[in-house]
Amino acid sequence: MCTPFHNASCMNCQDRFGSILFKAEKCNLEEIDAAKVCSTYKKGEVVFQEGTYPFGIYCVNTGKIKLSHSGDDGREQIVRLAKPGDIIGYKALLSAERYTASAIALDDSSVCFIPKDLFMSILQKDANLSFEMMRIIASELRKAETKITHLAQKPVRERLAETLLFIKETYGVEQDGTTLNVRLSREEIANLVGTATESAIRLLSEFKKDGLIELQGKKIRLLNQEEITRTANLQD
Repeated sequence: MCTPFHNASCMNCQDRFGSILFKAEKCNLEEIDAAKVCSTYKKGEVVFQEGTYPFGIYCVNTGKIKLSHSGDDGREQIVRLAKPGDIIGYKALLSAERYTASAIALDDSSVCFIPKDLFMSILQKDANLSFEMMRIIASELRKAETKITHLAQKPVRERLAETLLFIKETYGVEQDGTTLNVRLSREEIANLVGTATESAIRLLSEFKKDGLIELQGKKIRLLNQEEITRTANLQD
């Protein structure tokens, strides 16, 4: 169960410069700062549930959050990874529809909730914030289109390499400069790639054999990022 804690100031948030909320005018950011409610979530706890209606938006303060959709067969499909500074739950809020995915803490996290009425009111009067919201939605649409194309056309090996690079871009690496700074299960990696868990396990073993990565439990070290990039066959 989430635990409320003393609200972290938006102005002092270490990830504020990467957050869309910091694009708002100062007076509007102060309103958000005064009204938000921050809570902590243990690993595996749900921030919001797929199928429910939104009452506001959430901004990740610390930790890591996955957004996952439950398919017709009940299998989980991860649709997004969120990091500190990211907002989540905005698509359902803006479309006045139910959440199409659940937000779940990948590790111990703190998340700030901004009430719907306040956010919508500020969005209507703050041109900078409105523009940034449109930019984010357009970017998410482009990423979705790219993912659909890759699922249809790219071999699973290329998609796994691309997924490892995506995880590194999202969460970075540990102090050794090579270990991904997140612990994901093989099933979660398979969900991101868009393949069966067995296929992901087999390909990770192949990557290890080829000297591209090192595996230690859920820890993944990228030993040869140049070759991983070549394997991903990324196109500009």
